[in-house]
Amino acid sequence: MRQDVIQRRDEIVALLSESDTLSAIELSSELAVSVQTIRADLRDLDEAGLVQRRNGYVRLRQQSENIGYLPREGIARQEKQRIALAVKTLIPDGARVALGTGTTVETCARLLVSHKDLFVASNSIHAVCALQQAPGVAVELAGGTVRMRDLDMIGTPALEFFARYRVDYAVFSCGGLSEEGSVMDYNADEMSARKAIAGCGKKSILVMDSRKNGLDLAFQMGHVWDVDVIVTGARFSTSIAESCSRHSCQIIQV
Repeated sequence: MRQDVIQRRDEIVALLSESDTLSAIELSSELAVSVQTIRADLRDLDEAGLVQRRNGYVRLRQQSENIGYLPREGIARQEKQRIALAVKTLIPDGARVALGTGTTVETCARLLVSHKDLFVASNSIHAVCALQQAPGVAVELAGGTVRMRDLDMIGTPALEFFARYRVDYAVFSCGGLSEEGSVMDYNADEMSARKAIAGCGKKSILVMDSRKNGLDLAFQMGHVWDVDVIVTGARFSTSIAESCSRHSCQIIQV
């Protein structure tokens, strides 16, 4: 898929994240392309399970679970690259790192491949594969039942796995961030696994693309200012930014 198509579809998802519903005509005007082009984009996004079309309008799908892994890889791809580049500068050679699940964390792992002598603990097969060519890397992978949709482990064995480690940096994502600043997730297993990852790091790093800002889900794992560093393309509200400042939580906006 051409880069301009990927970027335009990222922008469509971002616009729908800010609005309840939009029409193809409204999206065409906003993005300065033809209605026919927008309709083709919406058809493909609908087939990927990202949007829902009805009566000439489109909205993001509301789901109790995140969408599949492969469709998520195409969302906010450029923003995820910028996030990963920022994370790469935070982590030195020889560091001990815990990596969680998700496409943004996998993107971080792909850029960490240039680092030397890392020790990595992860419950994501995608992240482990991304690090295969890292010089001198040592990897520990969580056991238990593999969630085949995402190629990761998020049950009780994953919690026990991360409890064994004390690493320098814990890098993890989330399902969403509420308007009040609560870190949200789709189900209790994902929430618990991410909490375990965050807890094993001397420095916790939350990576989050802007599409997740304002996304209120069923499960929460504390507030965003509970972490040490947030790397994101999102623009937070004044109240969230001030709370982060009061709690010495660094916001790196990419």
